Amino acid sequence: MPAVAEVVVVGSASVDLSLGVAQLPQPGQTLLVDERGLARRPGGKGANQAVAAARLGASTCLLGRVGDDEDGELLVTALSEAGVQVDGLGRDASPTGLAVLLVDAGGENSIVVAPGANATLTGMHLDEHAALLAGARVVLLSMEVPRAALEHAAGLAHGLVVLNPAPFAPLGPGLQERVDVLVPNRGELAALTGAPVPETVEEAVELAGAAPCDRVVVTLGADGAVVVDRGRVERVPAPRVRAVDAVGAGDTFCAALAVGLARGLDLVAATRKAVAAGAVAVTSAGAQVPLPGFADL
Repeated sequence: MPAVAEVVVVGSASVDLSLGVAQLPQPGQTLLVDERGLARRPGGKGANQAVAAARLGASTCLLGRVGDDEDGELLVTALSEAGVQVDGLGRDASPTGLAVLLVDAGGENSIVVAPGANATLTGMHLDEHAALLAGARVVLLSMEVPRAALEHAAGLAHGLVVLNPAPFAPLGPGLQERVDVLVPNRGELAALTGAPVPETVEEAVELAGAAPCDRVVVTLGADGAVVVDRGRVERVPAPRVRAVDAVGAGDTFCAALAVGLARGLDLVAATRKAVAAGAVAVTSAGAQVPLPGFADL
């Protein structure tokens, strides 16, 4: 197994079942799928981030767990074909993770995740790849795997540790103190700070200063992003595009941010690349979309 990767992603790999609907359902409401029907695709936040980083040209490895089943084989094959190093993707007797996604006509989504094998990732598994974690320029984490595993991975990292706190769960001091850059969306920022969800960019800027990290990038969808870097605050607007599917756009954003930081960009410049990548991502269906080269972003 290669001992070096620019970006090492520690996270989930799952199969996505995507259902196109006219609007997201209300409680008790039954909907039929629209003309987009049902699609079955590779997914999981970790896998999505790893594929995006590899497609942007970074040497990338995914550390995680899949089931010893057909879905696990599908994911390993898809990741490998995308250029992701998969030696760190272990097999488990549990079924491969599964996510059910509802995507409305405007590209917004609701997601329910069954973690499956993703929940079995431990520090012991990560110790087998300690050299990769130590050698990475950026270690990118997300929270569809156990927090204890993320803490362990962050402790093994020598480069920057970037955390996407999604789906939200309390970070705990063991993880919080090891994170260099925090990348929440509006809702996750609110949960991190115990405040209402910011409705405006100005509210997001104010709330980002209260986040438990002095380097924060808040993703704001069509409003772009806000960067707080040790007291420096900058808004990065998003280009206007026609949104088809927002699933995976945040993962693409995180991947591009990680690649930018791995290539030596400062946090604002890396965020500009990430905003552009996220805009490209929403113009295609699915969580793992075609991307231009990193320089072309």
